[in-house]
Amino acid sequence: MTDEGIPIFERGDVVYGDDPFKGEERARPWLVLSNHEGRPFHGEQYITLTLTSKSWMEGLIEIPEERWIRGGTPAKSRIVPWSVQSIDREDIDFWQDRLETALVDEAVTALTEELQ
Repeated sequence: MTDEGIPIFERGDVVYGDDPFKGEERARPWLVLSNHEGRPFHGEQYITLTLTSKSWMEGLIEIPEERWIRGGTPAKSRIVPWSVQSIDREDIDFWQDRLETALVDEAVTALTEELQ
């Protein structure tokens, strides 16, 4: 995340914000996958994956505590690789933390496999 003026979130950042399927009253953590500089909507719209505390679904990607570069989540979280969403900057309440690049790459690979 940049610290200048309006924050611009980067790949690997975990942000907390509105769930477009449940409305403003139900926010959740999101893993930022893409925010390409030079592309339309840079810093205004983010491609993300959902984080969940649920553990009963198969195919979730565990986030061990040591994979957090900074921060963490209040409850043990997992990445949902098939739950991709585009969220707008105004839907983000705050920056929560950051995950290791290798784990983000694993999530992108899992998403790609879901799409094939």
